[in-house]
Amino acid sequence: MRKVELLAPAGNFEKLEIAIHYGADAVYLAGKNFSLRNFSGNFSTEELRNAMALAHEHGIRVYVACNIYARNHEQDAIAEYLRTLGEISPDALIVADPGILAEAREILPDIPLHLSTQANTTNYKTALFWQKLGVRRINTARELSLTEIREISQRTDMETEAFVHGAMCISYSGRCLLSSFMAQRDSNRGMCCHPCRFRYTVMEAQRPGEYYPIAEDGRGAYIFNSRDLCMIEHIPEMIASGITSLKIEGRMKGINYLASVVRTYREAIDAYYENPETYSVRKEWAEELGKISNRGYCTGFYFGDTEQVRPDYSGCHSPAGHNFLGKVLGTDKENRVVINVRNKILKGDSVEIIGIKGPATADTIHEIWDEKGCPLPLAQPNSTVSILLKNARCSPNDLIRKGLNPRNQRG
Repeated sequence: MRKVELLAPAGNFEKLEIAIHYGADAVYLAGKNFSLRNFSGNFSTEELRNAMALAHEHGIRVYVACNIYARNHEQDAIAEYLRTLGEISPDALIVADPGILAEAREILPDIPLHLSTQANTTNYKTALFWQKLGVRRINTARELSLTEIREISQRTDMETEAFVHGAMCISYSGRCLLSSFMAQRDSNRGMCCHPCRFRYTVMEAQRPGEYYPIAEDGRGAYIFNSRDLCMIEHIPEMIASGITSLKIEGRMKGINYLASVVRTYREAIDAYYENPETYSVRKEWAEELGKISNRGYCTGFYFGDTEQVRPDYSGCHSPAGHNFLGKVLGTDKENRVVINVRNKILKGDSVEIIGIKGPATADTIHEIWDEKGCPLPLAQPNSTVSILLKNARCSPNDLIRKGLNPRNQRG
């Protein structure tokens, strides 16, 4: 049985390191231009070379996104960019625009082509059309059920890729124009301002300035707000549908999100393949995914349940972002844990160490020292300090977050 691929987002070099550390089989990333996430940091040409080297050193595949819908004035720049990618040799190129696809086939004949979900592949005949044009893999349209994906897998020789976790767009396969109208930022060219996450009210024409709430709670009204996809309880069904690659959304999400999602799905996938007959969903997987940023979870369109895709009017359900405290850099000469601090930590804080696998390890910060070895009562964000833990064994790139001690519920 060929093992399904776990495909993780890598919005910058640090996120690439985290995806590798927590067990991704492949990553998708992009250069500074021509992808749908222009605000995720992304990679310069030199960083792309370094990313490729690091990933391949760990046996990880790298797919580079060039999936905008291009305009006339960009054609020469895109061709030059493709020639540069030819020198770097990614494991695949992700495209949506037929013009870019044709250019890539000519300039990069030896690099596999993956078709973005933006291309709206909703049936097997469309998949066969793209196969004849040289596409090896399709990222199926988000609107498809698992039954429809299974038929595409059965009727073609193509690889199929489908989202397993993350944010969902309100528009058809993510092709939305709200951002273009409201902020002059084209979502189909990587600059979406996410107006579907904005708060809205109603104003009656004859009563200017009088705003009426729409299913409002304390945070406002979220009439377009879709819940996030979470398929952690349905890994066997996704594998049975013939999907080649399970894709995690989130090139713009933080490393705390990335670490928790990658490690959780890694454990679930591995557990299934170890013994499919006795596989069962572990309670701690859902608990772990509940601790990270989310807008409430659903199963999307996969099972044809309309209740799963209705808007979530209550807005964001995510835990506070400051639950993430820092990233482990290594140990110092005294064998203390060296961390890069991301949110304020105090001596005595209860914490959890997020290792590569298994439940997070509870511990307490007993001491804090600065880089000169001087003791500290606390450490501020963006500093590097050493801390004393009693129970946890830490590895570089492990993450640290707040534990359950009531003391940690400070603002």
